[in-house]
Amino acid sequence: MRRLTQLVAAGLIAAAILQVPREARAQWIVFDPNNYAQNVLTAARELQQINNQITSLQNQALMLVNQAKNLASLPYSSLQQLEQSIQRTQQLLSQAQRIAYDVQQIDRAFSSTYAPASSSQPAQALIANAQTRWQNAVAGLQDAMRVQATVVGNLDTNRTQMSALVSSSQGASGALQASQAGNQLLALQSQQLVDLTAAIAAQGRAQALEQAERAAAQDQGREQLRRFLNPGQGYQSTTVQMFH
Repeated sequence: MRRLTQLVAAGLIAAAILQVPREARAQWIVFDPNNYAQNVLTAARELQQINNQITSLQNQALMLVNQAKNLASLPYSSLQQLEQSIQRTQQLLSQAQRIAYDVQQIDRAFSSTYAPASSSQPAQALIANAQTRWQNAVAGLQDAMRVQATVVGNLDTNRTQMSALVSSSQGASGALQASQAGNQLLALQSQQLVDLTAAIAAQGRAQALEQAERAAAQDQGREQLRRFLNPGQGYQSTTVQMFH
């Protein structure tokens, strides 16, 4: 009986399908699980590729941002102040009084004013040379003190520049800014070395002039003594003053 019922139901369904127009039956959708699963897998793969492309674009954008930071210039520069400090020191050295930092001028002075006294020199020439040497020594000491005062005056500027450069270096956003801050710190150290060299040179010049003046005065004193002991060999009665 049950078998007969199933056959009747199947017949009725078949009859119903046959009664549906051909065009309507052609529009019915047939579900294929395998095809559906393949389509889902393909869509998932395409979505993964899109995600990978998005991640790649994000990495490229981040790389460009970092490159922009690395290429950004340091907004602070101390080079102008450092150059001005060096120029002030150089100007003082170039303004050295009397015997300057010139090899030819030094050679001329030591072949005349600082040359050993000779018996043919008149007393007035000895006096003039002694006075010139004393004036040179005093000028050398004055120049040394001026250079030292300028170097000391630069210390406060150097301190301000160093503080600003260290702050800029610590806050650098990229490699170029950090490198530029480091280069400016090296420039500051170079400027300090220039000041130190200038101060040493000026002090050494003053000491050299003073020592040369003393040596020439001793030689001149011996010549004066010789003339005094040998009045018949051209000694003049004019009193020769000593300058130390």
